[in-house]
Amino acid sequence: MNNQVSQINNFSMGKLTSLLVLMHNTEMVKEIEQELISRGCQYTVGKVGAMDLSKVVSAIETSAKTNNVINSNSYREVHALYHAILEAMQGVSRGTLQLGDILRTVGLTFSIVRGNIDFSGYNGEWISVFVYGTIGAPKKGFEHDALGFGFNHI
Repeated sequence: MNNQVSQINNFSMGKLTSLLVLMHNTEMVKEIEQELISRGCQYTVGKVGAMDLSKVVSAIETSAKTNNVINSNSYREVHALYHAILEAMQGVSRGTLQLGDILRTVGLTFSIVRGNIDFSGYNGEWISVFVYGTIGAPKKGFEHDALGFGFNHI
Protein backbone atom coordinates (compact mmCIF):
# COMPACT_ATOMS: atom_id res chain seq x y z
CA MET A 1 0.00 0.00 0.00
CA ASN A 2 1.52 3.31 -0.99
CA ASN A 3 1.58 6.41 1.19
CA GLN A 4 -1.36 8.06 -0.63
CA VAL A 5 -3.62 5.08 -0.08
CA SER A 6 -2.59 4.74 3.57
CA GLN A 7 -3.88 8.29 4.16
CA ILE A 8 -7.35 7.47 2.80
CA ASN A 9 -8.84 6.98 6.27
CA ASN A 10 -8.35 10.72 6.87
CA PHE A 11 -10.35 11.70 3.78
CA SER A 12 -13.74 13.37 4.13
CA MET A 13 -16.89 11.76 2.76
CA GLY A 14 -16.91 14.36 -0.01
CA LYS A 15 -13.37 13.56 -1.07
CA LEU A 16 -14.14 9.83 -1.09
CA THR A 17 -17.28 10.47 -3.18
CA SER A 18 -15.17 12.38 -5.70
CA LEU A 19 -12.39 9.81 -5.80
CA LEU A 20 -14.91 7.01 -6.30
CA VAL A 21 -15.66 8.47 -9.74
CA LEU A 22 -12.25 9.87 -10.63
CA MET A 23 -10.47 6.61 -9.81
CA HIS A 24 -13.18 4.15 -10.89
CA ASN A 25 -10.99 2.44 -13.50
CA THR A 26 -7.94 2.04 -11.25
CA GLU A 27 -6.82 -0.27 -8.48
CA MET A 28 -7.24 2.55 -5.94
CA VAL A 29 -11.03 2.30 -6.19
CA LYS A 30 -10.91 -0.89 -4.10
CA GLU A 31 -9.29 1.03 -1.25
CA ILE A 32 -11.89 3.78 -1.53
CA GLU A 33 -14.73 1.26 -1.45
CA GLN A 34 -13.19 -0.52 1.55
CA GLU A 35 -12.95 2.78 3.42
CA LEU A 36 -16.59 3.62 2.65
CA ILE A 37 -17.69 0.17 3.82
CA SER A 38 -15.64 0.46 7.02
CA ARG A 39 -17.41 3.76 7.76
CA GLY A 40 -20.83 2.17 7.20
CA CYS A 41 -21.54 4.26 4.10
CA GLN A 42 -23.90 3.22 1.36
CA TYR A 43 -22.78 4.07 -2.16
CA THR A 44 -23.22 3.46 -5.87
CA VAL A 45 -21.52 4.45 -9.12
CA GLY A 46 -23.17 4.80 -12.51
CA LYS A 47 -23.14 6.48 -15.89
CA VAL A 48 -25.58 8.68 -17.75
CA GLY A 49 -25.58 10.53 -21.03
CA ALA A 50 -28.36 12.86 -22.15
CA MET A 51 -29.39 16.21 -23.55
CA ASP A 52 -32.22 16.47 -21.04
CA LEU A 53 -31.52 17.44 -17.42
CA SER A 54 -34.55 15.49 -16.19
CA LYS A 55 -33.05 12.30 -17.68
CA VAL A 56 -29.79 12.91 -15.84
CA VAL A 57 -31.62 13.53 -12.55
CA SER A 58 -33.81 10.46 -13.12
CA ALA A 59 -30.83 8.20 -13.85
CA ILE A 60 -28.98 9.27 -10.72
CA GLU A 61 -32.12 9.03 -8.57
CA THR A 62 -33.00 5.60 -9.99
CA SER A 63 -29.50 4.33 -9.24
CA ALA A 64 -29.76 5.54 -5.63
CA LYS A 65 -33.12 3.82 -5.19
CA THR A 66 -32.15 0.60 -6.98
CA ASN A 67 -28.93 0.23 -4.99
CA ASN A 68 -30.62 1.04 -1.66
CA VAL A 69 -28.67 4.23 -1.01
CA ILE A 70 -31.97 5.96 -0.26
CA ASN A 71 -35.42 4.73 0.69
CA SER A 72 -37.68 5.54 -2.26
CA ASN A 73 -40.68 5.80 0.10
CA SER A 74 -39.07 8.53 2.19
CA TYR A 75 -39.76 12.00 0.81
CA ARG A 76 -37.04 13.43 3.04
CA GLU A 77 -34.37 11.14 1.55
CA VAL A 78 -35.48 11.62 -2.07
CA HIS A 79 -35.62 15.38 -1.54
CA ALA A 80 -32.11 15.50 -0.04
CA LEU A 81 -30.77 13.51 -2.99
CA TYR A 82 -32.56 15.78 -5.45
CA HIS A 83 -30.88 18.88 -4.03
CA ALA A 84 -27.45 17.21 -4.02
CA ILE A 85 -27.95 16.24 -7.69
CA LEU A 86 -28.96 19.76 -8.71
CA GLU A 87 -26.00 21.25 -6.86
CA ALA A 88 -23.63 18.84 -8.64
CA MET A 89 -25.20 19.60 -12.02
CA GLN A 90 -24.77 23.32 -11.47
CA GLY A 91 -21.04 22.66 -11.34
CA VAL A 92 -21.13 20.67 -14.58
CA SER A 93 -23.25 23.21 -16.41
CA ARG A 94 -21.53 26.29 -14.91
CA GLY A 95 -24.66 27.36 -13.08
CA THR A 96 -27.09 27.19 -15.99
CA LEU A 97 -29.24 24.12 -15.52
CA GLN A 98 -30.02 23.77 -19.20
CA LEU A 99 -28.79 21.15 -21.60
CA GLY A 100 -30.72 20.29 -24.77
CA ASP A 101 -32.58 23.61 -24.86
CA ILE A 102 -29.29 25.34 -25.65
CA LEU A 103 -27.80 22.41 -27.61
CA ARG A 104 -25.66 20.94 -24.86
CA THR A 105 -25.26 17.30 -24.01
CA VAL A 106 -23.49 15.49 -21.18
CA GLY A 107 -21.79 12.14 -20.76
CA LEU A 108 -21.20 11.62 -17.05
CA THR A 109 -20.01 9.11 -14.51
CA PHE A 110 -21.56 9.71 -11.10
CA SER A 111 -21.25 8.48 -7.55
CA ILE A 112 -23.66 8.77 -4.65
CA VAL A 113 -22.50 8.24 -1.07
CA ARG A 114 -24.63 8.29 2.06
CA GLY A 115 -23.10 8.27 5.50
CA ASN A 116 -22.84 9.76 8.95
CA ILE A 117 -20.82 12.89 9.48
CA ASP A 118 -19.64 13.62 13.00
CA PHE A 119 -17.94 16.96 13.35
CA SER A 120 -18.79 20.15 15.17
CA GLY A 121 -22.32 21.24 14.37
CA TYR A 122 -22.87 18.89 11.42
CA ASN A 123 -23.67 15.57 13.04
CA GLY A 124 -26.05 13.20 11.30
CA GLU A 125 -26.66 11.60 7.94
CA TRP A 126 -25.57 13.31 4.74
CA ILE A 127 -25.67 12.43 1.07
CA SER A 128 -23.12 13.48 -1.52
CA VAL A 129 -23.21 13.32 -5.32
CA PHE A 130 -20.21 13.74 -7.59
CA VAL A 131 -20.40 13.87 -11.40
CA TYR A 132 -17.53 13.92 -13.86
CA GLY A 133 -17.50 13.68 -17.61
CA THR A 134 -18.01 15.82 -20.67
CA ILE A 135 -20.38 18.60 -21.67
CA GLY A 136 -20.68 20.31 -25.01
CA ALA A 137 -22.39 20.50 -28.35
CA PRO A 138 -23.98 17.22 -29.46
CA LYS A 139 -21.15 16.52 -31.91
CA LYS A 140 -18.06 14.37 -31.29
CA GLY A 141 -15.06 16.54 -30.52
CA PHE A 142 -17.10 19.56 -29.42
CA GLU A 143 -17.16 18.71 -25.72
CA HIS A 144 -14.88 19.33 -22.75
CA ASP A 145 -14.37 17.92 -19.26
CA ALA A 146 -16.61 19.09 -16.46
CA LEU A 147 -17.31 18.10 -12.88
CA GLY A 148 -19.70 18.95 -10.10
CA PHE A 149 -20.30 18.10 -6.46
CA GLY A 150 -23.39 18.29 -4.30
CA PHE A 151 -23.72 17.66 -0.57
CA ASN A 152 -26.92 17.72 1.49
CA HIS A 153 -28.13 16.60 4.91
CA ILE A 154 -30.83 13.95 5.14
